[in-house]
Amino acid sequence: MPECKIQKNTSVCTCTYEPCSRKGLCCECIMYHNSRDELPGCLFPPDVERTYDRSIKRYLLAMQGR
Repeated sequence: MPECKIQKNTSVCTCTYEPCSRKGLCCECIMYHNSRDELPGCLFPPDVERTYDRSIKRYLLAMQGR
């Protein structure tokens, strides 16, 4: 398995939820949100990401208006 690039990932992560223990660990972030039927914050536009609503429905609504 390739080595995790946590420092590089963290430097470009757009998630604003600061106490997140998965920041920079993209594979863990994706698995966590997938288990909750959500998408990771990095997929959302900045204004929607700040709402912390990671639902697929919210993502689709955001993308409709773009």
